[in-house]
Amino acid sequence: QVQLVESGGGLVQLGGSLRLSCAARGFTLDYYAIGWFRQAPGKEREGVSLIRYSDGSTYYAESVKGRFTISRDNAQNTVYLQMNSLKPEDTAVYFCAADRWVEAGKMGVPDEYDYWGQGTQVTVSS
Repeated sequence: QVQLVESGGGLVQLGGSLRLSCAARGFTLDYYAIGWFRQAPGKEREGVSLIRYSDGSTYYAESVKGRFTISRDNAQNTVYLQMNSLKPEDTAVYFCAADRWVEAGKMGVPDEYDYWGQGTQVTVSS
């Protein structure tokens, strides 16, 4: 079995923080780039952030740069997305996904990813 399991979503007020987790089950994340995507009602799925395990380099969408931080815990086989200064426009279902290779400075398109989690809801109210 190969699974990615997201957790940590919830309801938070404007300016609040959440920490999302993406735990791998049945495989190691050592050879994968892990991306976070989000999808809001009526919107296309968009890339938010990515970490490449090959070199640890990261990517952030302009809309979240300076507010979100992606990180990994190799011992826990888990990737995190720390989200600070949250805004209502951050409201979406957040998905993590694994891909064996992603070009530096890019997210790639969703069809390129090998594995997906089930998603976790983030709601930001004002």
